[in-house]
Amino acid sequence: MDNDVSGRRRSRWKVVGALAAAAMVVGAGVFWWVVTPPPVENAGRALPKTADADLIARGKYVAELGDCVACHTAPGGHPMAGGLPLETPFGVIYSTNITPDAKDGIGKYSFGAFDRAMRHGVTADGRHLYPAMPYPSYAKVAPDDMYALYAYLMQGVEPVAAPNKPLGISFPFNQRWGLAFWQKAFMDNRGFEPDPTKDAVWNRGAYLVEGLGHCGACHTPRGIGFQEVAMSGRGPNGDKFVSGAKVEEWNAINLRDLWTVPDTVELLKTGQNRFATVSGSMTEVIHNSTQHFSTDDLIAIATYLKSLPTAHPHEVTPLPVDDAVPEAMFTTRGGLAYAQFCTDCHRLNGAGVPKVFPPLAGNPTVMSDDPATLIHITLSGWKTAETNAYPRVFTMPGFARLDDQEVAEILTFVRSNWGNKAPAVTAEQVKKARALIDPKIDASKFETPRLANLLNEPNAKQLVWGMRLNTETHTLLPKNVGDVLNCTSCHLNGGTVADGSPYVGVSAMFPSYAPRAGREITLEDRINGCFLRSMNGKALPKEGEDMKAMVAYFNWMKGATKPEDKVEGRGVGKIDKNIKPNVENGKLVYAAQCAVCHGADGEGLQDAKGNFVYPPLWGDKSFNIGAGMARTYTAAAFVKRNMPIGFHEKFPLGQGGLSDQDAVDVAEFFTHMPRPDFAPKVNDWPKGGKPADARY
Repeated sequence: MDNDVSGRRRSRWKVVGALAAAAMVVGAGVFWWVVTPPPVENAGRALPKTADADLIARGKYVAELGDCVACHTAPGGHPMAGGLPLETPFGVIYSTNITPDAKDGIGKYSFGAFDRAMRHGVTADGRHLYPAMPYPSYAKVAPDDMYALYAYLMQGVEPVAAPNKPLGISFPFNQRWGLAFWQKAFMDNRGFEPDPTKDAVWNRGAYLVEGLGHCGACHTPRGIGFQEVAMSGRGPNGDKFVSGAKVEEWNAINLRDLWTVPDTVELLKTGQNRFATVSGSMTEVIHNSTQHFSTDDLIAIATYLKSLPTAHPHEVTPLPVDDAVPEAMFTTRGGLAYAQFCTDCHRLNGAGVPKVFPPLAGNPTVMSDDPATLIHITLSGWKTAETNAYPRVFTMPGFARLDDQEVAEILTFVRSNWGNKAPAVTAEQVKKARALIDPKIDASKFETPRLANLLNEPNAKQLVWGMRLNTETHTLLPKNVGDVLNCTSCHLNGGTVADGSPYVGVSAMFPSYAPRAGREITLEDRINGCFLRSMNGKALPKEGEDMKAMVAYFNWMKGATKPEDKVEGRGVGKIDKNIKPNVENGKLVYAAQCAVCHGADGEGLQDAKGNFVYPPLWGDKSFNIGAGMARTYTAAAFVKRNMPIGFHEKFPLGQGGLSDQDAVDVAEFFTHMPRPDFAPKVNDWPKGGKPADARY
């Protein structure tokens, strides 16, 4: 269900062009037979001056079932006032004003005229509507539901004087009579017909999926006239209904026999379940529509979808997650690129982070034969649905900065590990998708090293080990790490992120004078300083193979950097030390932005097996008071540019974004919480210059 509703709209626009073109070759005699609109029915059923409150409430719920607000509300506009631009291959179409305004909206529509527009796609003045509005599905809406919807739109929605915008489509595609020809050829205006062999729950689900929910608009293949080849799971082509469809650069997945009923209910209610998280504008469907459905209706929908047979059934239980890292992670270009760019959110085991970042193991979008949606998300990014269950929105930035081959390598790795068995992705597929999507590319001047290129070096094995010691430090070096941090806890993505303490060029600066030590130190000294302080552990032997591997990794990161060079994005930047911290606000910022990953009490986040996913920010398993991160303004500068992740669209982690004041406040809060002592602190800054925010 990780598809995009804007893609759904675009698929309908293909219909628009095809119909208009077909209209140009229709004979005059046929023309008059075709364009004669259907008669207005139910003309005598009028609303009372003040409709019953229960009827309006029911109509509001029907509007949510039909997701009317998604298309008929422009960004920042009044609800139902239209004006949403809908891009088509032939120009721009704008959604219409359906508020009860008498001049610009539908205020003068009788119920009969409204009913005809909804079921037949014909306006009150006889114009044919473009099938962007899914009237082929709405034809199945029960009369009482249609009347309730009419009551709600007429008396439960504020009238808005917002003129409808003219079509931005040129001749011949603006010839609406071609739509009438299509309607005569392909539409079935019969209402929903219950199946007497099925129970009430199944029939309710079928009614919602086939009708108001218009799921087939995205998930059913299209025919020669771009019509949905089936409008229900019964009758001719019934096996094709919601069986999955390509919607330009998106792949709308097969909904038949979908997971278990509870899994589908959870996804429709919250936007995520143990298999997947919705993406693209499907997030709008969850936010505006399905999260508001009653539990009974969600169960009915899931029951109906589960009953539809398919040749490609979905997994109904999570695939086993092995904590062991796949061998290909560190022996293939795709694996190393995944380790660099993806593990902070999706983890080395592909399990994701429950309630935060989706799993890749067993994810239907990942395993789909058609990788269109996966490629689209990778290039253009993704956001979680904002729901009552999960009000915090998490963001994956687009990875369009990676070239086509790099994206193909990563996605091929993802689709062939942790039990996933899907075809490889090719650079050509990525290239074609990129041309269609035209994604934005981050204009940062920072040159992100590609860890995949480690495999090109003669000492590749040593370099990869050095990289792993940075990213899996507390697991691979338990005798030297006294807490549960990794080097990459502060040096993001293996030290390859601008303003995230990157290693780029760092080894060129050593040996160098260190004010805290009061002497010149080597790179090995600096590395061991982190083990002693940030890791609250023990130093590595300087001549040991582990230290040599880490130094080799740093030297590879150095590239051609010279000591006098200025490296773009080095360090974590600065923050104004004149900003006075407000600890009370810091508590609020922590609760709102940090606790989801680091725990309400700073204890960190662990998976079901007790392995740490994100580290503690205070307590015995966190960094000690001798660490640079224990200082308010150092921590604030790091937080300002690097935390939280998944906060917006900045490459590569959606990192940073808090205000300077909030960063200082939250840093003051967590740096002054209890943490381990550092006995050798008495030897720090022997020649003076101790910072004012040092903890000792």
